[in-house]
Amino acid sequence: MEERQNLQAYLHYWGNTPEEDHYKIQGIRASKSFYTSPRGLKLFTRSWLPLTSPPRALIFMIHGYGNDLSWTFQATAIFLAQMGFACFALDLEGHGQSEGLKAFVPNVDLVVQDCLSFFNYIKQDPQFHGLPSFLYGESMGGAICLLIHFSDPKGFDGAVLVAPMCKISDKVKPRWPIPQVLTFVSNFMPTLPIVPTPDLMYKSVKVEHKKVIADMNPTRYRGKPRLGTVVELLRVTDYVSLRLGDVNLPFIVLHGSADVVTDPDVSRALYEAAKSGDKTIKIYEGMMHSLLFGETDENVEMVRNDILTWLNDRCNRRTE
Repeated sequence: MEERQNLQAYLHYWGNTPEEDHYKIQGIRASKSFYTSPRGLKLFTRSWLPLTSPPRALIFMIHGYGNDLSWTFQATAIFLAQMGFACFALDLEGHGQSEGLKAFVPNVDLVVQDCLSFFNYIKQDPQFHGLPSFLYGESMGGAICLLIHFSDPKGFDGAVLVAPMCKISDKVKPRWPIPQVLTFVSNFMPTLPIVPTPDLMYKSVKVEHKKVIADMNPTRYRGKPRLGTVVELLRVTDYVSLRLGDVNLPFIVLHGSADVVTDPDVSRALYEAAKSGDKTIKIYEGMMHSLLFGETDENVEMVRNDILTWLNDRCNRRTE
């Protein structure tokens, strides 16, 4: 009951408090803008920084499929900024306020380059010179983090991978012969939103009244997945799953044992196969896909603190 009342108060507050005032009350400073990628795509971006002290490190954050960075996703960024980290994120192509047909991602490799370009642009700011930088990705964003690592193996000091979509779970993946039919049809109608899968939000969020909150996101994609996007995600996740042994950066992977959107066994396989000398895995018994919003407040706090401990340890090692 208390948790429900807190969420109702939060919604009321957001509806009546200017955004800038909200961030000040949270003890951080935040900004939003648009960044034009090298391929000319206009991408919406946000930053969340400590208010009274220099940042300890940079966190580059990537949201999941159908999500964006302006609703529930940014609660984690606000928390990390309160803990002394400078966080940056962008809405991916076709998501949130960025350009592109809604939820249409025809080429993830181009999305990876969009992210790398923006993150490197931030790193060039003199105020951040010499700071360690970490990738952070949820679901599809976790897979994109690994693709960024493959593209720029020495570019980042570590990664936080939250329920990464290294392979689409068989529990939500269309059965044969549907994938083969979809692949064929996507050659002619890639933007067609007809893939027969359920709304993943309801399979991701455990707490019932938090489903209501998540569904209120005005920019959340509610349609069926587009053919071209699904075919591309199948291709990319198959590729990532075959390259788990090439991962060679410090990372923590966090997954719920009851996740039916992405497979915790694939996160276990990542942990076992990765070449990284510094790797950590956390499997949370009974938790679902949305670890940092959709669980009880107590569970969300547990996951947040595990991430914070991991980040603090890596930052402290650099100063010893």
